[in-house]
Amino acid sequence: MKNLKLLFVSSLIMFMSISLMAQPKPWIVPANFKTMKNPVAVGDASTKAGLALYTKNCASCHGKAGLGDGVKARSLKNFPGDFSKADFQKQSDGDLYYKSKIGRDEMPKYEGKLSDDDIWNVVNYMRTLKK
Repeated sequence: MKNLKLLFVSSLIMFMSISLMAQPKPWIVPANFKTMKNPVAVGDASTKAGLALYTKNCASCHGKAGLGDGVKARSLKNFPGDFSKADFQKQSDGDLYYKSKIGRDEMPKYEGKLSDDDIWNVVNYMRTLKK
């Protein structure tokens, strides 16, 4: 009985450790970015520009429909996220702008690669990926 309890406790600790490792670390966005308003008006021109930029720069990891199933996603250590889910869509435009501009870990930094307006166009396009 003692061995069975020890095995159970050991298994539980191992499971909890693996579960904690699989959890993505929080992505802290500075307050000045969180509250930023998107200066690029939502509309057909912005969405079309955002789609072109997204297809070129983002779809290989995030997938064509933003489900996190792009061809490169399988080789990533972390799941790139599902843009169609409510928890993604509830982020502010400033959150999405910051994450795209600054990057983190496997998410590349687009500062210096895309203009600010281009990043905002991608944010506008990502809003169209909700379920």
